[in-house]
Amino acid sequence: MTLNRRTLLKLAGLAPAAHLIGVQVAEADDRAFRHALTLFADIKYPAGFAHFDYVNPDAPKAGRVRFGLVGSFDSLNPYSFKGAPAGAVLNDALLTPSLDEPSTEYGLVASSVWHPEDRSMVVFRLRPEARFHDGAPITPEDVIWSMQALRDAHPQYNAYYKNISRAEQTGEHEVTFTFSIAGNRELPLITGQLPVLPKHWWTGKDVQGRQRDINATTLETPLGSGAYVATDVKPGASILMKRVPDYWGKDLAVNLGQNNFDEIEYIYFRDANVAFEAFKGGQYDWRTEGSSKMWATGYDFPTVQAGKVVKEEITLNQVNGMQSWAMNIRRPKFQDVRVRQALNHAFDFEWANQNLFYGQYIRSRSYFNNSEMEARGLPSAAELALLEPLKDKLPPDVFTTEYKNPLNDTPQARRRNMRRAATLLDAAGWKVSPEGGKSVLKNAQGESLAIEFLLDSPLFERVALPYKQQLELLGISVTVKTVDSAQYERRTQTFDYDIMVGSWGQSLSPGNEQREYWGSEAAKRDGSRNYVGIANPAIDALIEKLIFASDRESLVNACRALDRALMWNHYVVPMWFIPYQRTARWDRFGRPDTLPSLSTGFPDIWWWDAERARKVDAS
Repeated sequence: MTLNRRTLLKLAGLAPAAHLIGVQVAEADDRAFRHALTLFADIKYPAGFAHFDYVNPDAPKAGRVRFGLVGSFDSLNPYSFKGAPAGAVLNDALLTPSLDEPSTEYGLVASSVWHPEDRSMVVFRLRPEARFHDGAPITPEDVIWSMQALRDAHPQYNAYYKNISRAEQTGEHEVTFTFSIAGNRELPLITGQLPVLPKHWWTGKDVQGRQRDINATTLETPLGSGAYVATDVKPGASILMKRVPDYWGKDLAVNLGQNNFDEIEYIYFRDANVAFEAFKGGQYDWRTEGSSKMWATGYDFPTVQAGKVVKEEITLNQVNGMQSWAMNIRRPKFQDVRVRQALNHAFDFEWANQNLFYGQYIRSRSYFNNSEMEARGLPSAAELALLEPLKDKLPPDVFTTEYKNPLNDTPQARRRNMRRAATLLDAAGWKVSPEGGKSVLKNAQGESLAIEFLLDSPLFERVALPYKQQLELLGISVTVKTVDSAQYERRTQTFDYDIMVGSWGQSLSPGNEQREYWGSEAAKRDGSRNYVGIANPAIDALIEKLIFASDRESLVNACRALDRALMWNHYVVPMWFIPYQRTARWDRFGRPDTLPSLSTGFPDIWWWDAERARKVDAS
């Protein structure tokens, strides 16, 4: 269950709040409102709980934490499809998650929530004390406007909330969302993820008298409601967030022991190597390291040796999703599964892991790696009950063979896999033809097989270039192109690439986001995360089985069935994962004795440790 980020279609059925005040939901007296929602399991923290177990409620409020980001930004509006937005969070949502139980959300802007057993609607009661930073109360009208505005502003919001058919004010502090379908277990929770925006600000004018537009980019700081506000913005370079001293929600149980830093600064760098050197020089405080080479060889500088910089691998209870070379099957050359399969045989993960990654990675063999949802062995009876009705739309191997990647553990195996790749390409109609003193692959129309790898970071070049050599041995013309972040975002949003690095995170309770990843509707919609362009009715059917699973066992079986269907269609060349996070930090911070199981919690539940900072900064 995850949420990422213009649609020309307006949200059908969202009635304006002005004439709906006082409307009541049928049988309102029978509704039992709760302080939290969860999927399947019990809620850990009871009504009236003091604080989350993983926080220090007495953590000091002080200090500054700085993050280094690679790239740039040209907008402070995170809700529009346009521009390259900064990532600062400004507005509170209806509900907020806990970090030590999966798919559970507690009241934030909403004090309580109710839905009927069939989940055909959800009702939120708002906290009367909830305020925007200008002191205006957060009202049902703001909630209803936010849902419509976000769906108009960004196609991913429109897709994520597509099953919300109606929103209405049903009490002074109450909002009801009615769904177009019943039985979707996630809809109440994902509706609770709605960030509540100030209608009066977005529909008003700026200091120059210009009409604001949520669909447009802006460098005006939007009015927020959260614990921090942007106070110093240097376009493309940095953003300074300051803690709001009179933040309306600072004393809520879901916020105690959190938001402990006076200031949070985001500093942007154009180049990853420059960013790392800046970290070494103490220009920012925390890194989640993405490079195995850097992790193995880069952290030997004096401040690490002196203990001033702490290098730590933090294991989390997380599903490792799929990172891959994602092929754009909207392009004819990738529509033959044999071509896609050949590209996997030509990718030498074992060589890359040994020579580039210092043996740190595990090869991905699933879209739900390192979890009970990963498909292993042959399909169980429960999985077959889902797969058999779709048999004519699925590869036969789904039913007969456990998926395994080609293994390149010996020179003989490498040669065998390259021969297999050549055979598959030949069978797909790509024949070897001499040209300019070398052999190239051409189809019956005389077109050469040419592939461009689109990258946004030089770090992946060291992986792509050896892969390029292997593919060229087969007669494929290969270009590796690295572009800036803005161009990369534009091209990926419009699916203007052959192959990109496709990455899809997964939660412990996958759900509606799978439509966005693999669904046929998302394949046709610019800005979706269906990077591959999958439009497969069998995949669509399995996604719906997953979304409408009635219990945990049914969910797991649906995930495994979907996993098999995705893997055996060879939509991607799987890359790798690690079952922990590689982190490095300047030792200026305190943290709870036990971190939450689902997150490092940084910076939310950490705090400034003045004594540690004094020691680190002494020299």
